Amino acid sequence: MESRRTAMKLTLAGAFVASPAVARDAGSKAGADCSGGASGITPGDSPLWARGIEGQRIADLGDGRYLNPILCGDYADPSVLKDGDDYYMTHSSFDSAPGLLIWHSRDLVNWRPLTIALAKPLGTVFAVDIAKHDGRYFIYIPFMKAPWSTDLANFANTYVIHAPSMAGPWSDPIDMKVGGLIDPGHVVGEDGHRYLFFNDGKRVRLTADGLATAGPVETAYEAWRYPDDWITEAYSPEGPKLFRREGYFYLVNAVGGTSGPATGHMIVAARSRSIHGPWENCPHNPVQRTLSPAEMWWSRGHATCVEAPDRQWFMIYHGYESGYHTLGRQTLLEPIEWTADGWFRAKGGDLSKPLRKPGGTALVHGMPHSDRFTENRLGTLWSLYGGIPGETNRIAIGGGVLELKAKGKGPSDGAVLTQQVGDRAYEVTVELELVGAATGGLLLFFDDRLFLGMGIDGNRMATYRGGKASYWPEPAPPTRRLHMRITNQGQIVTYYYSLDGKAWTRHGVRSEVSGYNANTVDNLLSLRPALFAAGEGSVKFRNFAYRALS
Repeated sequence: MESRRTAMKLTLAGAFVASPAVARDAGSKAGADCSGGASGITPGDSPLWARGIEGQRIADLGDGRYLNPILCGDYADPSVLKDGDDYYMTHSSFDSAPGLLIWHSRDLVNWRPLTIALAKPLGTVFAVDIAKHDGRYFIYIPFMKAPWSTDLANFANTYVIHAPSMAGPWSDPIDMKVGGLIDPGHVVGEDGHRYLFFNDGKRVRLTADGLATAGPVETAYEAWRYPDDWITEAYSPEGPKLFRREGYFYLVNAVGGTSGPATGHMIVAARSRSIHGPWENCPHNPVQRTLSPAEMWWSRGHATCVEAPDRQWFMIYHGYESGYHTLGRQTLLEPIEWTADGWFRAKGGDLSKPLRKPGGTALVHGMPHSDRFTENRLGTLWSLYGGIPGETNRIAIGGGVLELKAKGKGPSDGAVLTQQVGDRAYEVTVELELVGAATGGLLLFFDDRLFLGMGIDGNRMATYRGGKASYWPEPAPPTRRLHMRITNQGQIVTYYYSLDGKAWTRHGVRSEVSGYNANTVDNLLSLRPALFAAGEGSVKFRNFAYRALS
């Protein structure tokens, strides 16, 4: 699949706390600073998160504080909508089908999955924007042309979906006939007209219903430029998010490139009395930037500013966790303060320490990653990689079985079903059974060029490393039914297999996987558990189990 950066050329082991009480004690011992001052990680420091479902790390420490990330795992390019007491958020879903998982919160820290907005992606989904206007909800989507996107006219194509509620039902995508631009940001001007802003300072006016354009694409602003000697990936002005407060329109942008050097991606701001400009750059840009690779969070950017229930203001954006780029760009929450001159300043420092939690009602955070396959969790938990429209028909779920119809010759071109994870260390286990002339197995999958894991064809076990079959001849017994387990701890991956799910044999090879990340293969994804089926026939999977490890 084409990476985001390629497209744009065309235009530390973790510890957990067992309970909120332990979290409070451990946080104080670690010297937690709730004032928002900058604080780097010193050798020996280990962030302490609370435990949630299946031992997953969660941000809410239970004592009025939180510790980033608020969404662990590859939840990049967050778009957030405040709707009364409710908050809704979604992210770039890239090559996953279904796409655009909507999350719901009432305190900006605890989030639960609500629904899937995009049943059949038309291409690779980049950063979207959620909007509400005249009681209706909209998501503006840039579809990037994928190898199977025969109906897309340009390498980037802006569409819109709409619904009467964030819970849906969502319409099919509507082509807005805007090509070559990404990262739409919706705003209503002082003139009452609706606009979409894009990367590279572009803008277009919309019709009153928000479903089409009402004029040409034009250049509306130029993002702030940093000094040329700063170490970044590329200038790449993108991700415009706009809001209005006390007579000003604020335009929050990302520059510096979304991956690459730790110090690249950054948050910048501008403001104007009119949506038509002129735009005044913030005098203390960048509003936030990773200053050193010694910090816990790298490449921080793509921010949305939002008011919390207690009237505090925050930025929600993404960043890479130092030492754990394999987890992708995770969702972060940082407090901001408004100053007398009408600008805002970031107050979270390097986000390595707990911060005061905003007010509001806490929902039960997250979801189980284990799956007994008694109900269809496609899109909420599982996503088909490279989901050509109609490909989800390969999947049948129910009665304790997920049956995946095979295709291709292996994981690189087979049917691959993935799920996001956000823990530094975890274990996944599944039982599989071959049907017909199929090969099936359990993987940690980054993309079709980079993965590792095990597969069986009924005669022998194949071992995958570095995105290809390894020469290692693992002496697993010939069988058509096998239990498989993968642990990822400290970026060291170990495989196990068992005939009965009780007596386990450790695979003869371990792998170090810290290099399975975006800077290696130029694709903005993450390393995540996956099931695959290749060849002819199908593979039946049962009893998928996930647990976080300390």
